[in-house]
Amino acid sequence: MAKRVYQVWKGSNKFLLGGRLIFGPDAKSLVVTLLLILVPVILFCTLVARKLIDEIPDGGFAILVVAIVFTIHVLVLLLCTSARDPGIIPRNSHPPEEEFCYESSASAEAGGRQTPSLQFPRTKEVIVNGYPVRVKYCDTCMLYRPPRCSHCSICNNCVERFDHHCPWVGQCIGMRNYRYFFLFVSSSTILCIFVFAMSALHIKFIFDDKGTVWKAMRESPISVVLMAYCFISLWFVGGLTGFHLYLIGTNQTTYENFRYRADNRLNAYDLGCLKNFLEVFCTKIKPSRNDFHAYVREDPPRPPPPRMVPTVEEEEADDHGGDRRAKVEDDLEIGDDILKISQRRNFEVEEIRSRGSESLPRNSSEVDLGLSSDPQQLAGIRSETRHSSWGRRSGNLEISPEVLAGNSMVTENRNHNTRKEEHQ
Repeated sequence: MAKRVYQVWKGSNKFLLGGRLIFGPDAKSLVVTLLLILVPVILFCTLVARKLIDEIPDGGFAILVVAIVFTIHVLVLLLCTSARDPGIIPRNSHPPEEEFCYESSASAEAGGRQTPSLQFPRTKEVIVNGYPVRVKYCDTCMLYRPPRCSHCSICNNCVERFDHHCPWVGQCIGMRNYRYFFLFVSSSTILCIFVFAMSALHIKFIFDDKGTVWKAMRESPISVVLMAYCFISLWFVGGLTGFHLYLIGTNQTTYENFRYRADNRLNAYDLGCLKNFLEVFCTKIKPSRNDFHAYVREDPPRPPPPRMVPTVEEEEADDHGGDRRAKVEDDLEIGDDILKISQRRNFEVEEIRSRGSESLPRNSSEVDLGLSSDPQQLAGIRSETRHSSWGRRSGNLEISPEVLAGNSMVTENRNHNTRKEEHQ
């Protein structure tokens, strides 16, 4: 059965309603945010706004309606911020092949041939509003990040116009939900001011009846608690609203402000205060690049990687003994290996003979096995070994028939001498 995109998603996100709602991995913190909003509003509506209806016959009911409607508005903005694709860039299944370049490199110390090496640029430069901007390659998503894009380590995704990852909404803040995030924060600030003001108004009415502030506070302690709660919350949401007003006016993100603030680099995205606000609030939000509810499409088979075909010059060099130094060294090693194998077999035969009969001469094995001390025979084997690998192609070794015949002759001599010793 075919799977949907959200079922095989490699990020750390959580999905609801078949991939129609996407949350961050810390979506549980959204419950805490909901409680911090709903509990004070419920207490305000049941214990403060209801009494204000009696104290203000003409406008008391409107206070209750405004509190409820504005709270629903804040919750909708919170849902649009946390359950929306913030601008995730789909990751690639393999690195971009058009960025590969093959260059030749050689090890002069080893005296080897030139071999192709894969070169991959880690950064590139693009032009934004007439200014060069460097973009980096993401190893996780296997793509070059667009300008103002960054990889969120919590969600494990590359997000366009990445601002920050907000734990209070359990989602990254990026290009597609930054507008809703700012409206949520600013609306929460207004809601705090409204609840604080109406709670203070309720204390004012009680103070007019009782005559002292202390008696008014004892009469409605919930109003005092709500005033204190809203005052503390204003330092957080109010300060956050002011900070993001500054970021919007200068066309910065939180990530850029904290990372590049000390560099004093020129902001290539600043279009002026008015145009910056219009860009955030009046431009159309781009559609998501991901359809999490869709079925997974199989990737087309990748073409085989390009192979480095030897040039005509390299083939001619091989045919005429090119790169002799590397070949001679290889051939000498092969000749040494054959001699070492022969000497090891001689040692094993001598050990067997010494166990069978101590009277046999130990120095006769070298003559019996056909490996005499004649230097011309050994030199012939080594010279044949050297010439054997001059006809190699792409690492394949071809040994000449003369060397193979010499090797078989040595093997036959060994077997004949062994049978002769057993008869003795």
